[in-house]
Amino acid sequence: MSQLLRVATAGSVDDGKSTLIGRLLYDSKSIFEDQLDAVERTSRERGGDTADLALLTDGLRAEREQGITIDVAHRYFATAERKFIIADTPGHEQYTRNMVTGASTADVALILVDARAGVLEQTRRHAFLASLLGIPHLVLCINKMDLVDWSQARFDEVKDEFRDFAAKLDVRDLTFVPMSALDGDNVVHRTQRMPWYEGSSLLHHLEDVHISSDRNLIDARLPIQYVIRPKQARYQDFRGYAGTVASGVFKTGDEVVVLPSGFSTRIKSVRGPGGVEMPEAFAPSAICVELEDDIDVGRGHMLARPNNRPLVGSEIDAMVCWLTDETTLHVGERYLVMHTTATTPATVVELDYRLDVNTLHRVTPTDALGINEIGRVQIRTHSPLLFDPYRRNRVTGSFLLVDERSGATVAAGMITGPTPASTNVVWSTSRVDRAQRATKGATIWITGLSASGKSTIAAELERLLVASGRPAYRLDGDNLRLGLNSDLGFSKADRAENVRRVGAVAELMADAGLITLACLISPYRSDRDAIRRSHEAAGLPFYEVFVDTPIEECEKRDPKGMYARARAGEITGFTGVDDPYEVPEHAELVLQPADGDLAAQAGKIMELLGW
Repeated sequence: MSQLLRVATAGSVDDGKSTLIGRLLYDSKSIFEDQLDAVERTSRERGGDTADLALLTDGLRAEREQGITIDVAHRYFATAERKFIIADTPGHEQYTRNMVTGASTADVALILVDARAGVLEQTRRHAFLASLLGIPHLVLCINKMDLVDWSQARFDEVKDEFRDFAAKLDVRDLTFVPMSALDGDNVVHRTQRMPWYEGSSLLHHLEDVHISSDRNLIDARLPIQYVIRPKQARYQDFRGYAGTVASGVFKTGDEVVVLPSGFSTRIKSVRGPGGVEMPEAFAPSAICVELEDDIDVGRGHMLARPNNRPLVGSEIDAMVCWLTDETTLHVGERYLVMHTTATTPATVVELDYRLDVNTLHRVTPTDALGINEIGRVQIRTHSPLLFDPYRRNRVTGSFLLVDERSGATVAAGMITGPTPASTNVVWSTSRVDRAQRATKGATIWITGLSASGKSTIAAELERLLVASGRPAYRLDGDNLRLGLNSDLGFSKADRAENVRRVGAVAELMADAGLITLACLISPYRSDRDAIRRSHEAAGLPFYEVFVDTPIEECEKRDPKGMYARARAGEITGFTGVDDPYEVPEHAELVLQPADGDLAAQAGKIMELLGW
């Protein structure tokens, strides 16, 4: 099967974009006879001597009358080597939104330059937009070489000027092709009129450009679109989860985690169109997977690898392009965010700046974005998104903003990452340094299942430490949820925030010279590891103690009756029952029931501390 290449064109008005595409179609014999007849007839009516190939792409009456491209026009053609979809995007600033939407899925951007005029403001603007959109391959088509007498010196001059500018952009692959789209030189066939040019024709380059490595085959992401439950009797036990692979590879037998629930399972089968089983699938395949375990999975959920998960968050930093002239973007406005297969309400929290696409300068202060304008915003979503930065993944890193009242799409966005911490807040340095304090602090992070014995061990350890003259304080998970964390629930995001807050408090107390005993279930490894990294960055001792009590034993103890309620379905998202517990990989100490009674286990922690 030949590989599909998506191409977007850009350039200033009259640089010859539409003519170039027409020439590609004509010389590659990809247009029908009646289409050519219509173009020739229209060209004659306008007094032309030859067929104006630009008419093949300028489909709108306004485009033909003005001789410009207004809307995005897609053209399809194929050669023996490859299939192509070309998006002819507008060059005018007022149609920036059309260029953004037309080029957002492109593998290659063709930027046309008139050899006489050289690199213009529009050229820089389109190159920047191509870079912003993450298009990996960029070809500068230096057109109208016939009007500069096929001059190599002029070609080199334009090439050097653009290369200097492109060095400031994130462009991975840059190619230069001198050509005359009007006459077809170096478009489909190599020309003899520029013997100094040793490269290939544009079409040959497009046939050969390597895009397989552009695919993200590492980060397995499958946004779930819908659940397939056939009504036929022979499929009565079938439950499949359908979606389009955003990135990575999914194979039968792979271990996957279902997000946001966090449950792990394995892929039982991968099926393609028609229900045909296939050994593996990769982006952008539309597939249906069966899972070995009966887990709650629905639209908006995502499958990923347990040790390679997308970011999860409700605070998003993004670049957006405003698409409508009906309204403008303002801080505080509510929209719907459509991200992969999920939709959630969201609020624009901050508008950092508007980008001047002509000068590439950041315009501040900015209080609104209008049609065709691009700006950087901070967005807070009602439900956490499962995302990657756009630079890493163009599917899970992009989204649309939709007007809640009209249902109209008002903006396209590219996620740059989680909202950065405020730069207006500066750490206030104490006049007492750590060495001047009477005692040295540390954090003992005690983790394990509910009823594993964490709190009891921590209480005994706290007693032993205080009795030995060392200041210590126990941060108990339940106690903190009565005050500091009373606003948090038990979703994955809330649990992460719970751990983050307790970790921050523990770090302050350790800095003050206290031995802090944080005893929380803290089920997710990434949350605990973040606290460890924060302590290490602050130069504070951090010890992770895993109370490894089997769940069967925990259920026998069950002092609060929580396991029984979870088994009865009265509580959902309970760790160990219908929510996972991720065992520490680098715990400084593991305590098991066989390690002795309460005093013995607390004593082991004292030994760990060297006391």
